[in-house]
Amino acid sequence: MRTTLYLATARGLTVVTGAGGNWQGQVCLDEFQILCVAVDPTGNGVAYCGTFGNGMFRSEDWGRTWSALSGLKEPNVMALAAAYDGTVYAGTELSAIYRSDDRGETWYPLHTLMTLPSAKAWSFPPRPETHHVQSILPSLARRDRLHVAIEAGALVRSDDAGATWCDRVTSSPKDTHSLAVHSQDPTRLHSAAGDGYFESVNDGDSWRRMTDGLEHQYCWSVAVSFADPTTLLLTASNSAFGAHYKESARSFVYRRTGNNAWQLLCDGLPTSEGSRIAVVTASHVEPGIFYCSTEGRVYRSADDGLRWQELGVQWNSGTHTEHAIDMAITEER
Repeated sequence: MRTTLYLATARGLTVVTGAGGNWQGQVCLDEFQILCVAVDPTGNGVAYCGTFGNGMFRSEDWGRTWSALSGLKEPNVMALAAAYDGTVYAGTELSAIYRSDDRGETWYPLHTLMTLPSAKAWSFPPRPETHHVQSILPSLARRDRLHVAIEAGALVRSDDAGATWCDRVTSSPKDTHSLAVHSQDPTRLHSAAGDGYFESVNDGDSWRRMTDGLEHQYCWSVAVSFADPTTLLLTASNSAFGAHYKESARSFVYRRTGNNAWQLLCDGLPTSEGSRIAVVTASHVEPGIFYCSTEGRVYRSADDGLRWQELGVQWNSGTHTEHAIDMAITEER
């Protein structure tokens, strides 16, 4: 089986491919700032990435080559999601959602998010005059439901494929950075947010903040084990500065199973000091397999996150790896 990892960085898209323990790495689109990446979940080798300032790109050959998608005119593509029915969603700055039904060739805007009452309070702290879509999650439980996180201010949803939108519920997080769900438990949603970790057991109708054992509560990336939908990995820091700024970097990886408290992971991972916040993802076909990346390095766990080993990636000559802020995985048997 071949595994391909796509990592969005400030200086290009890092593509790491492995089969039988041999890993090869290359950096594509290195003249662009890549903010997000998504893969077609059917495993056909199609992947998408969004940039800050240069729109969207698509690969149809497992990340080897990329072409610009001119159908979407928005320059700042901040979030992407690809559904099993072939639909692709793109979120932008300012906050808007676009949909494509032909793998990114043509796009049409969904009903504006800006009509929601909470929109008046949305603001992205580093650039307070603006805000953007940070995460998109098509529901696995309801065909027409779509969850969208705004940075910062709201987690909203549509129950009619984007024709109309429902504003945030009182219990929901206000600063979701990533959303995750497991196909075996499609109504249980997981939010890694700047205001902590949140979970919904009813497909977003209500949320609860669950931070028992979580000493650092600025959360960034969350992944659910393929083997067990109650086993989670979560990356966290004490603040946005500790998460994203190299000079003050201090970040952590946590694990939780069932209703137990969060536990800090360290076996095989880099030290927290000097490490910007990691991104994590889980295999969709191999039980117990997780991947984690921070500071340009990639780690693999074969026991549901308990122990880790850095991948011995053979990079193209002259390649300089960068810290990743988003990661996606695709696997080919």
